[in-house]
Amino acid sequence: MNRQLPNIALHPLRAELYNELHSRPFQILPCPAQVTHIALLTTNEQRQQQFRHLQELHELLDETPPEQDTSCFEATFGNLRIRREMHMEFAAYTFIDLAPKNDAEPFRDTALALLPKGWLDQLAGTVVAAFHLDLQGAENGPNTDLGVVRPWFEGQRLVGSSPLEGKARVWGTFQLHSDGFGRFMVLNHSLSNSQLGRLSHRLIEIETYRLMSLLALPLAREITPNLNEMDQQLAVITQALSDNQDVDEQEILAELTQIAARIEAYRARSTFRFSATRAYHRLVLTRLEELREDELSGHLTITEFMTRRLTPAVKTCESVGDRLEDLSRRVDRASDMMRTRVELAIQSQNQQLLSSMDRRSKIQLMMQHTVEGFSVVAISYYLISLLKLAMDAAHDAGIHFNKTLILGVAIPVILLTVFLGIRAIHHRFIKMARREE
Repeated sequence: MNRQLPNIALHPLRAELYNELHSRPFQILPCPAQVTHIALLTTNEQRQQQFRHLQELHELLDETPPEQDTSCFEATFGNLRIRREMHMEFAAYTFIDLAPKNDAEPFRDTALALLPKGWLDQLAGTVVAAFHLDLQGAENGPNTDLGVVRPWFEGQRLVGSSPLEGKARVWGTFQLHSDGFGRFMVLNHSLSNSQLGRLSHRLIEIETYRLMSLLALPLAREITPNLNEMDQQLAVITQALSDNQDVDEQEILAELTQIAARIEAYRARSTFRFSATRAYHRLVLTRLEELREDELSGHLTITEFMTRRLTPAVKTCESVGDRLEDLSRRVDRASDMMRTRVELAIQSQNQQLLSSMDRRSKIQLMMQHTVEGFSVVAISYYLISLLKLAMDAAHDAGIHFNKTLILGVAIPVILLTVFLGIRAIHHRFIKMARREE
């Protein structure tokens, strides 16, 4: 019975979540087959150009072009199968010749020969990985594998393994050959087409993710000398601060600001790249575990080769990233110490300034008291002079009185009155200041 869900709310991404695990299915590959894989760094604009270019390929092959771009596109045109996978920062193209000629020479007759002439040259993007996989049936015993594959690798040192409990042999060099491509050869002893497809897919991912993870290594090597220089410069500054030397705070702060700016610039360039390197490396290690390799006598296995060369490169990138973070924290601490030192110096200067102002205030108060004393005398003198003029005028007008006696009595009264008046004004201003505080 077909029962529909009841009328309850469904998450809008529910179908997409179900389809995610099926977005890049393993291929089923016949044996023999010739596979060419190309991975290109792409921008958003180049992704659109690539899709239009893929539509043009369908038109050249007289096929109906796709109308909508997808994360994984696959189509078969006769003996040619084309697969395009979109990743976060690169696009991967896989071209497969499903029925190579019996006399096809490995790595010279490839699936690229089935593409329209000139189409591949117009593909947008920057190539990072490009390699061939030649899938051959192994009718002879495993001891004769090496003699079969050695002539096709131009004398380069081979890396070999026996994955999936010896059901196949994988040979490669992890180097570029004269045609500009890497090369892998898979000799199938007893794998089914489905198993062969999964094995080929893992090899493709291992080689692609290996190269993508190494993109950060040149950047790490470029940054390292500058980190050493900044580390030494910061050590000198920190030592000067710890020794409590007399330094120019403004100059030191300017140096620290410059170092911090350079570190942030390097972090902006490297953070994504180093994070991507760690992610790609983890994917490589996962795919290596899935191979379940057995060692071939006298040759490095793929896992041994990766552990010996790839892992140290990734560790180098991680070390540079950790140094950037550590140097950034040390610069922050040195800047905090420098700012603390400047603040303490400013506080000391402010304290000295306040002490100086306090001394000046006391001096001004003493001067003010002195001036108040002179003011009492001066005002009293002028008032007594005015009183004397008034008494002279009254005496000349015919009013008789003892001017000397009146003037003698008036002098202490005027002095006392002036003194009390100035003191009252002084106390009034003090009360006003206290209320404002």
